[in-house]
Amino acid sequence: MAQVVEEWYKQMPIITRSYLTAAIVTTIGCSLDIISPYNLYLNPKLVVKQYEVWRLITNFLYFRKMDLDFLFHMFFLARYCKLLEENSFRGRTADFFYMLLFGATVLTGIVLIGGMIPYVSESFAKIIFLSNSLTFMMVYVWSKQNPFIHMSFLGLFTFTAAYLPWVLLGFSVLVGASAWVDLLGMIAGHAYYFLEDVYPRMTGRRPLRTPQFIKAMFADEAIVVPRNPNMRFAPPLAEGAHQD
Repeated sequence: MAQVVEEWYKQMPIITRSYLTAAIVTTIGCSLDIISPYNLYLNPKLVVKQYEVWRLITNFLYFRKMDLDFLFHMFFLARYCKLLEENSFRGRTADFFYMLLFGATVLTGIVLIGGMIPYVSESFAKIIFLSNSLTFMMVYVWSKQNPFIHMSFLGLFTFTAAYLPWVLLGFSVLVGASAWVDLLGMIAGHAYYFLEDVYPRMTGRRPLRTPQFIKAMFADEAIVVPRNPNMRFAPPLAEGAHQD
């Protein structure tokens, strides 16, 4: 059993494996009181005045207490992060990292701006960890890129992947979870989908082109060179023929 888990872990692509590992280690560390969540949550005042800039990253690593909800989100993180990195972003690790960076930036910006808007500021003030929202963003992007895949929810009903985010949002509301967390992930995911897939088809311009310094962070990717159609190869030797 341990060997199977180890093999499954090693076969994960680099970004998925790194994020999943950081999330599990951080959450376990907080559960064992090795790490304090108070040192991880998003606090703009501490970031600006105390220069605690790590909070811009650590708030995406903590998934609250280790319970059924934690396992639920780890499953979605491992599944859809892996599916995106291995399929839609296959051979484009830097682009996948940039997608996560874009999503994290959008989510952080929404929370910061929302905290300054009357009537909704109290709701945004309660959102101090954005890990669940970033996971939901990946689910949304995957559903947009694979809209016709048939899925089943707990064996109760079937639907296509295009409706997966809405099904999960409805489930969150039914179990009493905050809908804001999922909605933020959907907003960030739709922003990425529009700027990366829809807008380039409309205008021919791609605003989310991955910067060169991010591409330089990752190893060079293998390049497959297509065979020249004019290239000719020697025919195989006929049966019974002998080479000198």
